[in-house]
Amino acid sequence: MGPPSSDPSPPRRISVHRALGGGSVADVLLWRRWSSSAAALIAATMTWFAFERCGYNVTSFTANVLLLLVVILFLWAKSASLLNRPMPPLPELEISEENIEKAADVMLEWVNSSLFVVREITIERNFRLFVQVASSLWLISFFGSIFNFLTLVYAGVVLALFGPLVYERYQDLIDEKLHTTWKTIRMQCRYIDNTYLKNLPVPMKEKKIQ
Repeated sequence: MGPPSSDPSPPRRISVHRALGGGSVADVLLWRRWSSSAAALIAATMTWFAFERCGYNVTSFTANVLLLLVVILFLWAKSASLLNRPMPPLPELEISEENIEKAADVMLEWVNSSLFVVREITIERNFRLFVQVASSLWLISFFGSIFNFLTLVYAGVVLALFGPLVYERYQDLIDEKLHTTWKTIRMQCRYIDNTYLKNLPVPMKEKKIQ
């Protein structure tokens, strides 16, 4: 029998709901809470339409929304005091230290990951990682030159709401195509990596002076 193949075997079927955290966010992304998913899609679409088609800008739109909210809360509180009705159910408006620590931990992990990538490219001369980072940045620059930031954010929201749902329904077919594509990319990166290493100059050993 020949040596075992070095190519990775096709991935096993995973639970998309569990991979997304298994909580309420996963339910929304997989449309198991269709009302919340539809509300998120409608809100994102209306926001994009208001900014892109109606000519609103971020400052005026935010100020108008906050003004409307303040007026509604003020009138609600006034009417509640006059008619002996309950006050607006506002939560405790403060940020706990625990939430700040969690946000700091996430930021620290992101910064350390970025510094690790920079170190691998500059010091370790990881050519494969360099190709991946350069390709990703080029794609971001390419799509950024075609669409503005708000359109990219809206496209990301739509993709987040429909991508997991499509993947859950056609997981076997998508995994098969991705596995074949990943094998091709690995072969190309291995060829480029070997060619790059062969073209590196070999340092000459210094002769000892007797």
